[in-house]
Amino acid sequence: MSVKYTCRHCHTAIGEIDQPGVSEYQLGFHFLTPEERRDIISYNPNGDVTVKVVCDYCREALDANPELTLIASPLQ
Repeated sequence: MSVKYTCRHCHTAIGEIDQPGVSEYQLGFHFLTPEERRDIISYNPNGDVTVKVVCDYCREALDANPELTLIASPLQ
């Protein structure tokens, strides 16, 4: 199973864990509510997982301009 982390706003690849046997518990997914899991985690047909997070650049932009959160795709 490969776990790919991408920015939910600018779609930049942030990192990847390509380790067989890594569990969702080890990744901390068990702390997420079912709604958060649906929003953050995507399971791909090939068995890979994509996790949508916010990169540092987008976090800084959103912190400096909170009104951007009102736009569907503010930083594409």
